[in-house]
Amino acid sequence: MTFVISPPAPVSLPVAGTDALFPVRRVYCIGRNYAAHAVEMGHDPDREPPFFFQKNPDNLDPSGEFPYPPGTNDVHHEMEMLVALKSAGQGIAVADALDHVYGYGIALDMTRRDLQGQAKKMGRPWEVGKAFERSAPCGPIHPASEVGHPAQGRIALRVNGNLRQEGDLNQMIWKVPEMIAVLSEHFVLASGDVILTGTPAGVGPVVRGDTLHGEIDGFGALDVRVT
Repeated sequence: MTFVISPPAPVSLPVAGTDALFPVRRVYCIGRNYAAHAVEMGHDPDREPPFFFQKNPDNLDPSGEFPYPPGTNDVHHEMEMLVALKSAGQGIAVADALDHVYGYGIALDMTRRDLQGQAKKMGRPWEVGKAFERSAPCGPIHPASEVGHPAQGRIALRVNGNLRQEGDLNQMIWKVPEMIAVLSEHFVLASGDVILTGTPAGVGPVVRGDTLHGEIDGFGALDVRVT
């Protein structure tokens, strides 16, 4: 096969403790999935059905650096658990959903909050605030065969040593099996798909020079420097 331009390099994430790589196909993100965060963003978590948006696969970045993006003066951190899928499916039942999970990890959904806010006011999509270059710093994937399927556990983020976000995975409004089932009603999920599962309360701004330290029980830590 001849390409008219050179194809981009495939996006892959490291698998913890190995030389293996996890190839990424799509990145789905759920919005307002922790009640306290929904409230701090001005919404009622008891009345809203789940909704999703997408980042681009090459937004995922395990480098440990986050370049402050252009066009904004208000970039926020959002600490999240990452779910990596190993098999395809559509119309997946909640009871079968975890059979499609390869593993889990730590990620940040960095957000140009000012641009996202402008888009919301105008009824426009959020991509300009969410799907920019290197907007999803992340750590390695931990296989479910080793860490299980966590339904609870501390999730926290420190900025320059100061605690900003803290919660528990059991506070997610929509649990991982439910997210997979709902997504599969609207999309054909496939191996290589990644889901970012929402953020606890405490989101806030970062500036150049900040250091971010994220932790989820059982997954080690994610350290990121804002440059």
